[in-house]
Amino acid sequence: MSKAISIKNVSKTYQNGFKALDRIDLDIEYGEIFALLGPNGAGKTTLINSICGIVDFTSGSIRVFDLDTRQDYRDVRSIIGLVPQELTTDAFETVWNTVSFSRELFGHAPNPGIIEETLRRLSLWDKRNEQLRALSGGMKRRVMIAKALSHEPLVLFLDEPTAGVDVELRKSMWSQISELRQTGVTIILTTHYIEEAEKMADRVGVINQGELMLIEEKNTLMHKLGKKTLSITLAEPLNSIPQALDGFTLGLSNDGRELVFHFDEFDAPKGADKLLELLYREKISCSDMAMRQSTLEEIFVELLNNPHAS
Repeated sequence: MSKAISIKNVSKTYQNGFKALDRIDLDIEYGEIFALLGPNGAGKTTLINSICGIVDFTSGSIRVFDLDTRQDYRDVRSIIGLVPQELTTDAFETVWNTVSFSRELFGHAPNPGIIEETLRRLSLWDKRNEQLRALSGGMKRRVMIAKALSHEPLVLFLDEPTAGVDVELRKSMWSQISELRQTGVTIILTTHYIEEAEKMADRVGVINQGELMLIEEKNTLMHKLGKKTLSITLAEPLNSIPQALDGFTLGLSNDGRELVFHFDEFDAPKGADKLLELLYREKISCSDMAMRQSTLEEIFVELLNNPHAS
């Protein structure tokens, strides 16, 4: 059975010799939400633009709904919606006219019902007669999504959809994007945020320096990214770690005044609650503590140093 998107051995090398993509192989299922994680310059946008026909990749092949992106370019573009990182809109045009014009650009006849449904779905209906210059950054990004959906695409690309959006609006957009999947649209998003992938995606891919380093089911990847650090400020300094705390990955810092615990939140027998229980038993008092999750950059460093660990 064919896939919604099938990428085979795709590379992209620019004239200056820079390799933006290196032999990418990736299949995306019909109707799934696939998140592509990676730092700036990793190749996320280049990969999306290659699929959409904006960038001419150097080698390999890409098929969307079994259509070749080069041979069947017009047909492929007609079933793809793209929300780029940049907010490119006509500041003096209304929301309604902007989204309606985008639909007609793809050769579709005017359909006010579709435009209304799209605006309502994205909580833009009340803003339909406002000029884009009057909207907040988050609302403008919703307009970009509405434009991409105006011609009823089968595949939707979201390139950093919540960049520059506050936390509350980000969570609202997560909900709306998840609802879009219920209509059967296949969604591919790029993001810096592990939390974003955790909330929305079915599967996650990690790309760095043009290489697709791993592809995992979301729950599996979230388990791998479950490493946390608990820093415990001690009321009295320790010269060494007590033998009773053997079995925990612990370190002392700040002249023995800080106990640092590295752990996997899924490993309950060696979790933070067990450690705190033992500290209480050993009468080791704490004055403060702070939790920190591994950053995406730290995970990349680990993958680079030990790529087979994934």
